[in-house]
Amino acid sequence: MSDAEALGDLRTVADYQFGAGAGAALFPPTESDSLTVTRSTSGRPRQVRAGDDRLVTYAVDGRFTLGLAGGRRLVDALAAPANRVVVGDESEPFVRDGKNVFAKFVGGVDPEIRPGDEVAVVHERGDLLGVGRAELSADAMCDFQAGMAVMVREGAGGD
Repeated sequence: MSDAEALGDLRTVADYQFGAGAGAALFPPTESDSLTVTRSTSGRPRQVRAGDDRLVTYAVDGRFTLGLAGGRRLVDALAAPANRVVVGDESEPFVRDGKNVFAKFVGGVDPEIRPGDEVAVVHERGDLLGVGRAELSADAMCDFQAGMAVMVREGAGGD
């Protein structure tokens, strides 16, 4: 299977996981030639990169884990609050450094988020701070005053 064919299939997976339009946002058809698909020894797609930036890793469970570049593409393309957990000034420096988000600091969240979903952590003003995995449902993130809401995989640093 060529990279172009693989990207078509991966767009479908992204639309299913993140919502309509996510596949085209992550892997635009106009960029098919500049995106690199790395594969496992069996030929299965593993990672998709744009230059040196990792967009996603295609996990063995058939779901994507977001890289910072992939999170940025989703935030830019999908209307808020899709796939987002919103935090304020108090959490910003910690999330940028790759520290986890705790429920008491969540200011807003996509109501569709479930535990295990890949999310983008954004500041109230919309800046991407990091990407990671939701540990709580959207309702629990809003209701709880304790506990980890998002396990941050990668922080945006000083962007």
